[in-house]
Amino acid sequence: MLIMQSIALFLLAGLFEIGGGYLIWHWWRNGGHWSFGLLGAAVLFLYGIVPTYQPAHFGRVYAAYGGWFVVLSLLWAWQVERIAPDRFDLIGGFVCLMGVAVIMYWPR
Repeated sequence: MLIMQSIALFLLAGLFEIGGGYLIWHWWRNGGHWSFGLLGAAVLFLYGIVPTYQPAHFGRVYAAYGGWFVVLSLLWAWQVERIAPDRFDLIGGFVCLMGVAVIMYWPR
């Protein structure tokens, strides 16, 4: 059950980081209303809070989160921006998740 909770926290953190970054991107780069930037900053703040609930130490959590970030960014591009991942994206995402499994969940 701890692994499922950890994965849920990684997914939530990814949603907050990518979603907050996307809102700031829309505000700054695309000339969106300032409220997009403010909301993006608030969401990014929440992203900073969520990983503190992980059971491991900071360095391990953020190293493992990097793999999740890659996969979630590809999913965001596919679902939100309608840019489908190619086979190299899929292979790279798989490799990243294997790294996450070793870093975060391999028995020590």
